[in-house]
Amino acid sequence: MRFRPTALALALAGAFSAHPALARAQQSPPPAAELEGVKVVGNWLGDAALNTVVDHPGARTVVRREDLREAGAVNLRDALRRIPGVQVQESNGTGGSDVSLNVGVRGLTARLSPRSTILLDGVPIAVAPYGQPQVSMAPVGLGNIEAVDVVRGGGSVRYGPQNVGGIINFVTRAIPETFGGSAGVQFQGSEHGGIRTNTNAFVGGTASNGLGVALLYNGLHGPGFREREDNESIDDVMLKAKYAFSPEDTLTGSIHHYDGQAGMPGGLNQADYDADPFQSRRPFDDFHGRRTDYVLKYSHVDDRRSFEVQSYYSDSFRGSHIETIARNADDSYTHQLNAYPRNYHVFAIEPRYSQLFDWGQVTHEIGVGYRYTKEAMHERTLRNNKYVSDLPYTPYDSFPYGGPYVLSGNNTGSNEAHAFYVDDTINAGNWTITPGIRYERIDSEWQAHPGRTVVVKGPTERRKSYSKPLPSLNVIYHVTDALRVYANAETSFGSLQYFQIGQKDSNNRFAAGLEPETARTYEIGTRYDTKAWGGEITLFRINFDHELQLVGKLPGVADSHDGWTSLGATTHKGIESAAHMDLGEFSDALHGLTLWGTATYTHAFYRHGSFEGRDLPFYSRRTANLGLRYGIAQWTFNLDAFSQSRQHSPGSPSFDPAHPTEYVTEPSPEGDLGDIPGWTTWNARAEYAFGPSLSNLRLGVGVKNLADKRYFTRSTDNNDGIYVGMPRTWFVQASVDF
Repeated sequence: MRFRPTALALALAGAFSAHPALARAQQSPPPAAELEGVKVVGNWLGDAALNTVVDHPGARTVVRREDLREAGAVNLRDALRRIPGVQVQESNGTGGSDVSLNVGVRGLTARLSPRSTILLDGVPIAVAPYGQPQVSMAPVGLGNIEAVDVVRGGGSVRYGPQNVGGIINFVTRAIPETFGGSAGVQFQGSEHGGIRTNTNAFVGGTASNGLGVALLYNGLHGPGFREREDNESIDDVMLKAKYAFSPEDTLTGSIHHYDGQAGMPGGLNQADYDADPFQSRRPFDDFHGRRTDYVLKYSHVDDRRSFEVQSYYSDSFRGSHIETIARNADDSYTHQLNAYPRNYHVFAIEPRYSQLFDWGQVTHEIGVGYRYTKEAMHERTLRNNKYVSDLPYTPYDSFPYGGPYVLSGNNTGSNEAHAFYVDDTINAGNWTITPGIRYERIDSEWQAHPGRTVVVKGPTERRKSYSKPLPSLNVIYHVTDALRVYANAETSFGSLQYFQIGQKDSNNRFAAGLEPETARTYEIGTRYDTKAWGGEITLFRINFDHELQLVGKLPGVADSHDGWTSLGATTHKGIESAAHMDLGEFSDALHGLTLWGTATYTHAFYRHGSFEGRDLPFYSRRTANLGLRYGIAQWTFNLDAFSQSRQHSPGSPSFDPAHPTEYVTEPSPEGDLGDIPGWTTWNARAEYAFGPSLSNLRLGVGVKNLADKRYFTRSTDNNDGIYVGMPRTWFVQASVDF
């Protein structure tokens, strides 16, 4: 499907064409000598306050709780798809459930979100931020979230290590000043599968002595729209507390527990997809994860200085069952069920200090910070019995894996990481300039443990140490109270992961040449906002001199093997835009009518290997959102659309000139390779608010994928094949406040 211009493009063009006239009507900029009102910022993320976001020197978007409710969002994909530059893969492969998160920023790989720093209230959600940054388990219940804050540029000096894809911070609901709470439920279903229930509850308050407590719960239960997607169960609970023992000093803490499990119905080959796209051929694949984390933070904030020290500890488990089916020379198939239990522990402590200084007509906010992180992991593989069948799948009416599991892999590892940063936010008249540098040092260890049933070929232990300075420069100019222009240049970093450190070549020697990823990111953009309308445009470019990429075995090359290479140089460039308009500001007849939209163009391509100059896999060059909201009396109506252009699943590139590989565009019979057509879906919703007399009861009803557009994605991992997208889905909502 070709991506065609929509009303969104016209809306954005019209909005920005009006920009100069509206800008001239704004108040002139303050004189350079006026320094009143300059206060220390301290934590750049914080609670994603509006003034902090508007003055950020890079592309940054916040989606608030009200927006998520009106979108009928039940998972993180629903929340992130509204943000320019962010592309979210449908559930697929071994990340094929709502327990995982597959998000890619600016054409970066989306599978399990490995190249963004993803946080929950400033704490990394990855089971091991350095050694295992993939988010196969995303321990975030959307019903507990107040805002989703996505910093796509301008934040790498403060946050890391995986920050080439920006920083995504999920901000949980704040402890209220007075006692109160809320409860809500959403039922969702379609003609395929059953009813899925999303519930949330919140209660809390602050006493007169400054002690505040809040309890948050979100649960997602019920089947999805695919066969064998019938055991999804997610529970997310958090207890938060704070004690303000002075106007400037606060002690906060939280205990958070997440438990999620889901079936993984797997990909389909082309013939099975054509017969029934909602069926499953993998009856025994599933995922289960749980995590408990503890956070304690002290903060002091006044007009001139900010100091905080945060410490956190997380205990995570994630496990899965995945069936492998291999074709034999006689056209029979060997089946085996494997289990992958994995445990991770992370401890970190991070002090930060910021101080304002006045030097004549210039202010400096000098910030310094340090984070110590200690990680430990234990990853095992267990196998059940094998059996041979004439079928390339296992029927549902049998369970051939009744034997005991046998340990076949047993690895441990650890990381000790030190991150230090210093930056200086210089306010001179209308300019804010922030030079800074981040320094990362990591000591990594990986060990394989042979045993009676565990065979380890080659060396069993490896240690690696590496360090990297990461400079950055952010600039923002306040043209008027409403208009800002910004630019930044940053260096991003991604450490070697446990399985990359332990990777061996075809001779069972440790693979040479793998180095941590580094990338250079550049942005230039503008942000404009008034009561009537606002918008932003950002140009970006990311250069990877060497990007770690997984490559498969080369056809016809006997000693080739699956593994990682550092030869994957890539470039990502494009333009992001967003706009919103309150049409009631221009005409009384349009009171209550608002229009919003985003449009992004991305070009991400290989710069080395047999795919040089071709598009990277699983991203769309063009994505767009268009939304219309109308509020009248106690009614609210929403209509919105999402559109993405074609994607590619071309296979693995070769970096051996003597054995090039083909960039596959035609669909393969197995369903894993070939182009993926673009698609557009529409959603509609209506809500009635009963008001304070009925505890602010709200009732809503809506439809997702209004036209029942059939679309799909592909996977190339262990659960490869075609994955159908969400069909037409109905939902009803109810919520109360007390």
